[in-house]
Amino acid sequence: MNFELNNKYALVCGSTAGIGKATALALAEEGSIVTLIARNEDKLKATLSELPQQRNHDYIVADFSNPRELKAKVEAYIKNNHGFHILINNTGGPAGGPIFSAKIEAFESAFTQHLKCNHVLAQSIVPFMKSENYGRIINVISTSVKQPLDGLGVSNTIRGAVANWSKTLANELGQFGITVNNVLPGATGTERLSQIIKNKSVKTGKSEEEAANAMKSAVPAKRFAKPEETADAITFLSSARAAYINGINLPVDGGRTKSL
Repeated sequence: MNFELNNKYALVCGSTAGIGKATALALAEEGSIVTLIARNEDKLKATLSELPQQRNHDYIVADFSNPRELKAKVEAYIKNNHGFHILINNTGGPAGGPIFSAKIEAFESAFTQHLKCNHVLAQSIVPFMKSENYGRIINVISTSVKQPLDGLGVSNTIRGAVANWSKTLANELGQFGITVNNVLPGATGTERLSQIIKNKSVKTGKSEEEAANAMKSAVPAKRFAKPEETADAITFLSSARAAYINGINLPVDGGRTKSL
């Protein structure tokens, strides 16, 4: 299938590891010109070197704890370089823990890094999408928007807010050839999953292998996802082939989520 992504400009957030990096690589392989964005310049340079070299891929150094600075950097980049047809909003999830004991600062920080930053990026990028009559905004969030996950109180709350923001935005922007969708990863082989397994091991007294196997047993596929499998779903939603898919939550979780 031709995804018709050749020479489409893509901005991929959190693109130095895990799902973000896999997505940057997948979009580049399909012909997109990718701009990476994350806070660690050394990791950005390392990831940039892995992208196909026949196109002028690039990166932006930005910290998602400061939405105003993020907005300024992205708008300066657009002014001096080009706009973006594709925006992949992807930021590391909040720390785990029960919701009742969560500090208010944890909610504020997560709201800033996820919803506020998603919003300022969309505001900066959508004008170019409108001018091209082509736009894809894809938010990498969590299956918790369908089924809250135990021990991830702050994450459940913020992910739900992002899903509602996304659906509202999809309704507003659809008339301009812009779609807004959410991809909901399940347990995926990333650094974050490794940390979750370690935490479960400590909490339960089981080995990390036992903790991992218990998590896998809850998945009909009986395994964790590879980051590349989630990236493939994101790449399809980024493509011209997905033009009539708008405002959805797409689980990529091996069937773990029990709701429809």
